[in-house]
Amino acid sequence: MEQRGISVDAVYLAADVGEAIEVYPDDTPYPSELILGWVGDMPLHIVLAYDEPADEFIVVTTYYPDKGLWQSNFRERR
Repeated sequence: MEQRGISVDAVYLAADVGEAIEVYPDDTPYPSELILGWVGDMPLHIVLAYDEPADEFIVVTTYYPDKGLWQSNFRERR
């Protein structure tokens, strides 16, 4: 996050209002989801894993999606 200039606050905000656009139920060690959220007018992708026994979410990665790799809605890959 730090290398990409993405703050913890931005991740919380985007994850809170975001939507799951891909689901990875077989990820290990925990199932995860790709979340599309927004920070102002900037789309933000967040991969969140859920550790059910600990009842906590883990940020696996987060990035600003590349317009060349994603459709204009940032929900579908090209």
